[in-house]
This record gives sequence, structure tokens and C-alpha cells, in this order.
Amino acid sequence: MRFLLPFLAATAATAAAIEPSHSSTESSHNGSSFQAKCESFREKIKQPNATVHSVTYVPAGVNISMEYNPAICSDGEDPITSTFAFCRIALNVTTSSKSQIFMEAWLPSNYSGRFLSTGNGGLGGCIKYDDMAYAAGYGFATVGTNNGHFGNTGVYFYENTEVVEDFAYRALHTGVVVGKELTQSFYPQGYNKSYYLGCSTGGRQGWKSVHRFPNDFDGVVAGAPAFNFVNLTSWGARFLTLTGNSSAATFVTKAQWSTVHEEILRQCDSLDGAVDGVIEDPDLCQPIIETLLCNATQSSTSGTCLTGAQVETVNGVFSPTYGVDGSLLYPRMQPGSELGAFSIYYSGTPFSYAEDWYRYVVYNNTNWDLTTWTVKDAAVASAQDPYQISTWDGDLSPFQEKGGKVLHYHGVEDPVISSDNSKRYYKHVADTMNLSPSELDDFYRFFPISGMGHCANSDGPSAIGQGSETFSGNKPEDNVLLAMVQWVEEGIAPDFVRGAKLNGSTAEYRRKHCKYPKRNRYVGPGLYTDENAWECV
Repeated sequence: MRFLLPFLAATAATAAAIEPSHSSTESSHNGSSFQAKCESFREKIKQPNATVHSVTYVPAGVNISMEYNPAICSDGEDPITSTFAFCRIALNVTTSSKSQIFMEAWLPSNYSGRFLSTGNGGLGGCIKYDDMAYAAGYGFATVGTNNGHFGNTGVYFYENTEVVEDFAYRALHTGVVVGKELTQSFYPQGYNKSYYLGCSTGGRQGWKSVHRFPNDFDGVVAGAPAFNFVNLTSWGARFLTLTGNSSAATFVTKAQWSTVHEEILRQCDSLDGAVDGVIEDPDLCQPIIETLLCNATQSSTSGTCLTGAQVETVNGVFSPTYGVDGSLLYPRMQPGSELGAFSIYYSGTPFSYAEDWYRYVVYNNTNWDLTTWTVKDAAVASAQDPYQISTWDGDLSPFQEKGGKVLHYHGVEDPVISSDNSKRYYKHVADTMNLSPSELDDFYRFFPISGMGHCANSDGPSAIGQGSETFSGNKPEDNVLLAMVQWVEEGIAPDFVRGAKLNGSTAEYRRKHCKYPKRNRYVGPGLYTDENAWECV
């Protein structure tokens, strides 16, 4: 059983630190009157093209039912127990003659006057209920959708471009439009500010909203974005061509990847000034893998050394992917992520997301075999780019002009999406808009997070408050969601993101992560666990 976090006990303190733009004064937001308001709300919902499944009052202290969540989305998950009362609305909204979305809106009794949309993950398909609970716990009227289909699979894209369009942008935007209308109807004061919170596919969705619907949000928190989406998918397909299957001479075993990881740390860990098991900036790390070549007295089967063919595989992993015309498709996998990346990319089996995208979107051929992939296939996929799903627009002028803010973060141990791609995008925006970092700072700030894996904690001080599993405090410097609220509503922009190395719910130590393009360097005199022993340079 999961409770909705220790942060909820401190919500009142947070509200005192960041005053909601509209504080609720209605007695109907408390106790039985709030319940009555919720239970009578269904008759007030007049959404076109919508089928309302339920409007339910959820009291504090109960397990939140997942009756609409299919098994493919909920297997292995513990139930969530609410610590606040809210009105829960579940409905379907038709998006075309061949597509529809499922969505939920959670309207909390502790409403802060703020609206927030959550995103999805992978090829999802699954509402991120943890994120909804996290945001609603802070008083946001919160929405989430299934992105046009249930399940973390692309099978529903097969011969149905309408579902692809939902996935690319339409499901999220539709959920925002409907969610805002529900919020305005339920709360007499409506909402004052609108926010977004998402990571991975959710990070891409946030950026797509910035590009295509600049008026949807005042503040966007976008983590580990899956933008440059089509080339990212092709990059995921390429790894199998490098490793081969588990019997190939080019295949690197899990034990050998552990050896590679140890060697990378030996060569690169100290480059930031501290030996702490964390690489602060992979840009400085250009590992020489040939140091692991087996000598005459060694055998690669021991896992402690590599053959020449295996060294070539590892070097390929840490090299960019280029297209048939020599253009850069996707940057390298950053070194330091290899332990997590083995089961995703290097295990000698096809990467399922890439296989699904090529089967059900690129070729509409359910028998297409990922083992046949070449960069010629990447060219075909890139030329399609349905509904500009790549999400690579470098001109953010409309979002900038309306006063929007975006906080972009990416873990530099990410084993799924290379953080090098986020750095490349930041440079793309700067070049496209002809703006220096100090000029971009007014509306766009990017924070590489050392010791963070894919959207979540890993080896270092990487809990930054982007969700329930990474909560480490209610101060805006410790919490990217609250940092965004402070930036939008008080004009105080974050100069750093403070991460915590968590042991359960206890922070062992903290570190301030630098705003790109600065990098963190240990300068002492204290231990590396002393956040004041580091500086941005």
C-alpha cells in the first residue's frame, strides 16, 4: 500500500510559503458539503463528444479504486491511499470517428486555484496516477489521459492514423481543454494559473504543448524528454545491430558491462574533482575502452576483459548515430548509464518500442523484423514524422511572448534517453532564436541532474521533487514543481535544482545541480557530501 507521501503532511506549510493565487473560502470545500457538491456535479457536466463514466467523492484515508485501469496498466502496482478528499471524474472523449481518449480529473478539496495536466510514458497508454496524486495533494485541479489507447504498446497505431495523432499531441491537448472546463465549472473562481508535469514521453508532450499550444500552460516541467522522437526510436533500434544476439561474437555480457562501468568510473569519476561514484558531466568523459582488451593470459568468458569485437560494440554504443547522408540522427549514449541500459538496449533482443513503431506506424506490417533494421529504415521513418511527433521546433517565440516558463531537466545516467540529446536541443533553441543562455534564462532553463537515471533516482543526489518517489522537501529549491510555481507566480527563477540522495524517505546528502551550460565541480574543503563543497563553473 502506498500513501500519498510525507509531503502531504507539510502541504499547509507549502501553501504559506507559496500563496495560491485564489484561496478557497467556500465552506463547501470542507466535509460533507464538499461531498454533496461532488456527488451533484455530474448533472452539470455538459461536455460535447464525451461520455461520463462516473463522478465519485473520494474521502481521505481510502484506497483509490483503479476500476477503469486495465491490467496492462496496473499489474504489479501497489494501491494508492488518499490522504485528502477529492472529487474524481472519469470520462471518454471522442477525438475522431476512429479514436477516443479516456481521461480523469481530480478536483481536490484543498484547491489552490491552480490547474495541472500530467503526461504519459513510453508508448503510453496509461494514466500516471502517481503524478495525479502528487499534484492534487498540492491543491492542483489535476487531469491525466490514456493518450488515446490503453497499454504501453503501439499495436493500436496499426492502420489508424487517428490514434497516432492522439498520441502525438491531441490526447493531451483535449484533456487540457476538457479539464479546464471541468475545473471552471466546479470551482466558482475557476483557475488562475495552468501547469504541466511530465517526464520521458511526458517530457516530449510538455514540449509539444510549448510548441503547438503555447497558451495551454503558464509553466511546464519537462523531464528527460523523448523529443527528436523518430530518431530516438531509430537509435533504440540500432543497438541490436551493434550487439547482435546473445550468441554473437559482438555481444557483451551483463558481467562485462559491469566491468565496462567500473572502468568508465575509473577513468572519468574524478574529472569533476571528487571520487563519489557519480559523473557530473559526461561531456568530459571520453572513455578508452581498449584498456579492457583481453591479453594472452585472459579469457573474455571471465567477464573481466573484452575481445576486439566486443570493444568495437562498446565504442559503437558510445558513438553518435548518423543517417544515410551522413547527418546526425541522434547523439551517443552517455557513459555512466550502462548498468541500467543493459536490460533495455544491450541484452541481444529487439527494443520493443522501436519494433512497435516500425511495425505499426512506419510500415504497417505486423511481421516486420527489427533485426533487419538499417539506417535506410531510419530515413524512411524520419521522412514520415507523423504530426511532427519528433517535437524538435527550436523557435519558442509564441511561448516566450505569452510569458510562459519551462523548466527542463534530464538525468545524466539516463539509460533510456541520452541526456546528450537534451543538451543538443538547448543549443538548437539558442541557435534558432539567436539568444544567449542569459537571454534564454528569462523563460527557459535546463538542468542536467547528475546521479539521476530515467526520470528517477539512481546513484547520486537526484531526488528533485518531480514526483512521489523523488520527494525530498517542500522548499522550491528542493522541488521542481514548487520551483515552477514560484517562478511563474513570484518571478523568482531557479538558479539551481537541489537534489537529494535518498535512503527511503531520508536525505543522506544534497547537491545543487547547475543550470546549463555551467557544470558542477568539487572544490572542497568539505566532503563530497557537503553541498557547499561544490560550485558551478
